[in-house]
Amino acid sequence: MTFANGLTAREPIVDIDDKARRLVWAAVGGRASHYNASLQVFAEGEGRSRAVWIADFLPNELSAAIGGMVEQGSAAIKRTLERQSAGG
Repeated sequence: MTFANGLTAREPIVDIDDKARRLVWAAVGGRASHYNASLQVFAEGEGRSRAVWIADFLPNELSAAIGGMVEQGSAAIKRTLERQSAGG
């Protein structure tokens, strides 16, 4: 994975659950001594969904940096999905 800020990380997939619409992955290497995350999508009525991204990591001092990357990633996912639903 290469992030918008240029940081790269190896992120092996831990689990894919199509029925639950959930993806789990880890990060190997980098500044975190531990990183595990999941993204799950829930139906929110007609034509709408809610995505929940959970990241567990150590050390806690990385929360601002990782939080920023999660925000940027979420925004990129949203833009991509909105573009696709508009036929782009």
